[in-house]
Amino acid sequence: MSHIIDDFDARLGAKIEAERARRDWSLRDLADRAGVSRAMISKIERGEVSATAALLGRLAAALDLSLSQLMLMTEAGADRVSRAADQALWRDPDTGYTRRQRSPARSGSRMEIAEIELPAGKAVDFPASSYVFLDHQILVLEGRLDFKRDGEVFALGPGDCLHIGAPADCEYRNATEEACRYLVVLTRV
Repeated sequence: MSHIIDDFDARLGAKIEAERARRDWSLRDLADRAGVSRAMISKIERGEVSATAALLGRLAAALDLSLSQLMLMTEAGADRVSRAADQALWRDPDTGYTRRQRSPARSGSRMEIAEIELPAGKAVDFPASSYVFLDHQILVLEGRLDFKRDGEVFALGPGDCLHIGAPADCEYRNATEEACRYLVVLTRV
């Protein structure tokens, strides 16, 4: 599995570099917009490091993309069917959070589905800019998830679905001793 993750990290870095170049931005331009150091962006673009989910969220937002859009753009296939065996798995090096893009890479749909596994005792923060122009829902499949937004905490269990509303800084937290698996469903508005 690590080979798949490593290959995806390299492709993800190349996609970030291509998106930066397409905009005719320097490393400094992207760093200033994302609040990420030039050195870190350079390492990500060269595939030398695996970025955290929060850092990728900031880079995607600076590029006017959602994290899901960036991940989908990195996928190689152009099929309308996204086969489980072909779906890339990405792992946050700090938390062990994993993200698998379930939606076909180039389906033309405004909706994106990602399956997340958040390890026990871990949390991941995303800035509001990660969700601009997106309708955002969470469906818990297994385990427990505390979703915090604007100081309000939503305790979610299996089968619970939360509609997020307007973009805001948010935190996904698994305070239990078991992994939590959930879907994030994003629709471009």
